Amino acid sequence: MSGLMAEIRETSVEPDSLALWFLGQNGWIVKSPGGTVLAVDPYLSDSCNPSWRGLNLTRQVPVPITPVELAADLLVCTHSHHDHADPETLAPCAASGRVRGFAGPGDTQTVFAQAGIDEERCKILWPNRVIERGDLRLTATFALPTDAGDLTHIGLLIQAGSGPKLWITGDTGWCDLLAEAGLKHLPDAVCVPINGGYGNLSHWQAAELIRRVGPAVAIPCHWDMFADNSCAPHMFEASLTVKGQRHLYRMPVHGQKIVIDSWRR
Repeated sequence: MSGLMAEIRETSVEPDSLALWFLGQNGWIVKSPGGTVLAVDPYLSDSCNPSWRGLNLTRQVPVPITPVELAADLLVCTHSHHDHADPETLAPCAASGRVRGFAGPGDTQTVFAQAGIDEERCKILWPNRVIERGDLRLTATFALPTDAGDLTHIGLLIQAGSGPKLWITGDTGWCDLLAEAGLKHLPDAVCVPINGGYGNLSHWQAAELIRRVGPAVAIPCHWDMFADNSCAPHMFEASLTVKGQRHLYRMPVHGQKIVIDSWRR
């Protein structure tokens, strides 16, 4: 077992908190006080390379955990793009038996099936659907699709008991309804894409979402994996600064634990 997966397994999480690890792109692992492990959008291969559009989508970040080593109570994919629902990650996860269940919106179910995951191991998610796994409560949230190839994008709100709420927005374009959905859920921490390419939020739009929703911390993602789909994260910090929100910025480091505990309103 890799060093990171062993660390996650051995980590104890304090009550009223969550432990969070950044895997790159929109990949995250969350662990609860009760020991429930959630994987979100793990991209653990180089399957997007080569790009059929001629882009440089060579993986820029080392694989932190091999797919066969990944162990989780639930793996959620926010949509079916292969850097989020990666067949070369999902198939080994299905075969290893270390991932107990899978969930995602409509179009991800086809990817799950193609990866050899039995239908009974999969749950379908849509905005406002709530599921529970262990002591984690997961609420699928609205996301605006970024292209017509998949119109079933979601985000994910994660909470253990009455502890802090973590919102992973997933890939999404800008619209007022996105901010309204965020205000409905009132997250304490937000992980938000900033790359701005191919329909996603730009660093400026991501900062505006943070300003409107008002979390206690803002964590950028989807800026690091591909040379032709990237954004320097300090640009998000700069946009937060212009909007008077610089104090919320938290730079994630690949494979390093972030503890979400006292970031309350």
